[in-house]
This record gives sequence, structure tokens and C-alpha cells, in this order.
Amino acid sequence: MSARPSSAVPSPSTQRGRRPPRADLIAAAAALGLFAAAAVVGGVLHALGRPVHASAAPLSAHWLPHVGPGTPAALLLAALVCWRGPALAARLPWRPLLALSYATAVAWTLSLALVDGWRRGVAGRLTTVHEYLHEVPGVTDIPAMLGEFTTRILDFQPDSWTTHVSGHPPGALLVFVWLDRAGLGGGGWAGVLCILAGAIVAVAVPHTVRLLGSGAAARAVLPFAVLFPGAVWSGVSADGLFAGVTATGVALLAHGVTQGRAVGAVAGGALLAFGCYLSYGLVLMAPVALAVVVLAGRHRRTVGWAFAGAAPVVAAFTAAGFWWPTGYHLVVERYYQGIAADRAYGYWVWANLALVVAAAGPVAAVLLRRAVLAGWRAVALRRPGAEPATWLLPVAATAAIVAADLSGYSKAEVERIWLPFTAWLLAGAALIPPADRRTWLAVQAGAALAINHLLLTSW
Repeated sequence: MSARPSSAVPSPSTQRGRRPPRADLIAAAAALGLFAAAAVVGGVLHALGRPVHASAAPLSAHWLPHVGPGTPAALLLAALVCWRGPALAARLPWRPLLALSYATAVAWTLSLALVDGWRRGVAGRLTTVHEYLHEVPGVTDIPAMLGEFTTRILDFQPDSWTTHVSGHPPGALLVFVWLDRAGLGGGGWAGVLCILAGAIVAVAVPHTVRLLGSGAAARAVLPFAVLFPGAVWSGVSADGLFAGVTATGVALLAHGVTQGRAVGAVAGGALLAFGCYLSYGLVLMAPVALAVVVLAGRHRRTVGWAFAGAAPVVAAFTAAGFWWPTGYHLVVERYYQGIAADRAYGYWVWANLALVVAAAGPVAAVLLRRAVLAGWRAVALRRPGAEPATWLLPVAATAAIVAADLSGYSKAEVERIWLPFTAWLLAGAALIPPADRRTWLAVQAGAALAINHLLLTSW
């Protein structure tokens, strides 16, 4: 598959003075309008004595305009990527480009976190009484922890797990226990792990597009993946770690099924299976994985090796005493023992989608509009145009988001919870006309900077 630079990137002279098509502007405006409506309705409901239990509805945050140590770096990185990102993505050899993209994504995520300072923005995020690190000192016997895990999920008992531990399978806690056992304990190292893992999305998503489509399409994705607005949350919550693990799993699966490499499919299947033991909701990565298989071409039969990779992960957790279906049913009960019982489905079923706008950026609406049109032309009208990977991956991610939304088990906080899905909306960046990409990159960066500087997010 060719990795030659795309000839579709325009010169600066063709980029100046051009406004994106009206339909794209309307889509982005509608997305921002949805977010504004969610904020207004949330405020009205609070005034009427029916709070939605999100302190800066729909976001879990507090209004606090501020700057911090990360502000200069965040502004500089945003400006550099918007100015030079598309041109560098078109010109550099692929492997050095991936390395540069990963380093820039790490720097972007870290700088956003440091807007709140090191302690408040990074080191203290995962150390509260509701988080994973609160339980790490009590795990002295890992097999015993796994064996008794489900017995401690429900609330209102003396040894009940803390909120985030009880709301996830044991894999999430296990990662931080392993980190502590390796001598990297505490909130600082946990935050660094989430930053490093979350930034992998900036490599995994474009590389998957390259494997399933073309180098030109992948190069279009890279700057958008680097300036992913979800970095506001991915660097300071375990969901960034989850996004990195599952994105890597999808990329390895794509490598296995497109190149006929069993080892890639095995590794991808193992990581995707482990993802299901990080968060119950990550079973909804299935539509994205299925899209990879559909696009795989002649080596599709290699997908069987993915199940071979997943099986030992499932077997290991089961043998240790954790039965996933039991944990899932108990966590649903625990969910309604807490604040979720007071969060109105009628508000959150659409306000959740406003949070997708915050995490994926306004360009997500543009990409989804273009992906649906491209898919309609290719499937219904049988008029192939755009590369299938550029529309099928965003549509698959949307299917996962809609399923999670309608389930009612993700009411609020999805700006972080859905990071593993929202990152794949950016796989359609090649659908944006090359002359418009710099404009939309600036919009994306502006959205992330505004959220992080106007609000103190909970994660």
C-alpha cells in the first residue's frame, strides 16, 4: 500500500480566503446549538428544582476562567499544528511522521492538563476517594481481589468498592495495582500513564485508516487526531487509558486482517478483549472492529486469530474468579444505587450527544454528515467515491455511541466515558476538502482551549 505524500494538500495561497461549504457550517452550528441547548435546559431544570446533577451542565465541571503553566505550550502547539500540521503530514515519511504525531499528542494532552497545574491537573486526579488509586493500597493479594471482586460491587456494605472501581471490571484496578507494584505508585505516575496511553489514539486511528484505505486519507487524519479535543479528559482520566488500549487493539486487528499476519490479529483480539475487562461499555467497540473486518479484503479469514487472542484473556479472568456477566448485572444495580437514579433519561438521552460535540469537537458533525452521504452514495446508489474506510469507521463509531446512549447506562460524564468511540469519528477527516482542513483544525483547537480555560473539569 502506497505511503506517498498526498498531492491533495493545497498550497497556502489556495487556502486563504475560502470559507467551508454552507452545509458544513450548518452542521457545525447545529452541533454547537445542541450543546448550548443542553446548557440552557440544564440550567432551567436546576432553577425549577429538578437538577440534572452536572455542575456545569451538560459538562461535569465548574465555571472557573483561569490560565496555568500549560497555557503557553497549549496555545503554541495549537498554532503550530494548525499552521504546519497538514503540510508536514503530507510530506514527511510515514514512520517519522507517526513518531512526531505521537510526541505532539503527548505534549498537547499534557499541556492541557497543566492548565490546571501539576497537582490539580495531573497528580491529584486519580487519588480522590472515588477513584482507583484509593483502593490500590488495600490490594495485597491479586488473585484474592479477583475472586471476591463481584461480592464488593454493590453499595451500602462495609467493604464496598469505591465508585469508579465498582463501576468497572477488575482490569482497570489491576492496571494501577501493577503500576504500583512496578514502583511507580501515586497519582503522578498514574496520570502520566493515562497521558501516554491516551496519546496513542493519535497514531492508532490514522494508521488503521492507512491499512484499510490509503496513505493520503491517513495523512489527512493525523493533524485532527493530534489536536483531538478529547485530550482535555483523556490525559486526566482512566478513560484515556481505555481509549489508547482499544485503539491499539483495533489497529493491530487491522494489521492482521489486511496483511494476513496472524500475530497482529492475535494481539488485536487480546487487547480488545482486555478492553472489555477495563470497562463494561467497551463491548461496544464491536461495530468498529466489525468495520475493520468488512474492509479487510482478501485476508479477512485471518480474523479467526483475533478470537484466539481474546480467548486466553477471558479464560484468565474467569479462572481467577471474575465472571463478566455477573459483574455487569451487579454494576447495573450499583448504577441505580447512586446518582444515576436521579439523572433524568429524558434530558441525558440527547444531552449526551452534546457532550460528544465537546469531546470530538464541532468538526465531528461535519465528518458525520459527509460520512453518511458518502455511505449512502456507495451503498444505496452504488456510486463509489470516497474511500470506504473514511466513512465506514465514523459510522461504526456513531453506531456504538447511539447504542450506549439509548441503553441509559451512560447518563452524563460521557465526555470521558465515550473517548474510545469519539476518537474514531476523526477517521473521516479525508472527507473534508483539503482547503478547509486548516480552518476546522483551528475550530477544534479553539474548542479544547476554551473548555479547559473557562471551566475546571472534573477529569
